[in-house]
Amino acid sequence: MSFEFDFTEQKLAKILTRNKNVHEWYEAMVVQLPQFEVTTAKRVAAFVAQCAHESADFTTLQENLNYSADALNKLFGKYFAAAGRDAAPYHRKPEMIANVIYANRMGNGDTASGEGYKFRGRGPIQLTGKANYHAFATDFFEDPETVMNDPDLVTDDVPTSLYSALWFWNKNKLNKYADASDIKGMTKVINGGYIGLEDRIKHYNHAIEILEA
Repeated sequence: MSFEFDFTEQKLAKILTRNKNVHEWYEAMVVQLPQFEVTTAKRVAAFVAQCAHESADFTTLQENLNYSADALNKLFGKYFAAAGRDAAPYHRKPEMIANVIYANRMGNGDTASGEGYKFRGRGPIQLTGKANYHAFATDFFEDPETVMNDPDLVTDDVPTSLYSALWFWNKNKLNKYADASDIKGMTKVINGGYIGLEDRIKHYNHAIEILEA
């Protein structure tokens, strides 16, 4: 399967203006996007726009968990309450934060397991949780333990990082939202809410204008 429009590195560079490594991402996209039928201008624009929002133009590939105690109470209060913990001692302590807010869900063990931090959000679309890492790794690698033992591959290796986002995209059937230009709907699936919706729409409008030119 090939692209249904003229997808060039120059166009991608105009979209990802903060990325100094566009060539490597473009080379990976040319190979991988068609594998998931992300071949129309709408689908590519939607995928790139959502990833650009989540990762600052594919440059920040690891979740920022450096929250203040006040932010923790506002954003993750229910997880601290469920764990019977006060947020104050977790102020600006990313590893401890992840091990509380991601404990006992998404395939992770309890707080003491350390799996919340080990399998924190990585990649352009923030793959999160042991179960998701294992499912993705099973699809991408002959030996899933390659990623399970070294999840930083999702941050450090461009093809692995891109595939993690496309795996998530495909798993959640986001092409259908792209076909309908339903940025709000796909944002709900990706984010669980509508955080950053205005910026995501802005990214999409910018991307589709360039890709359709």
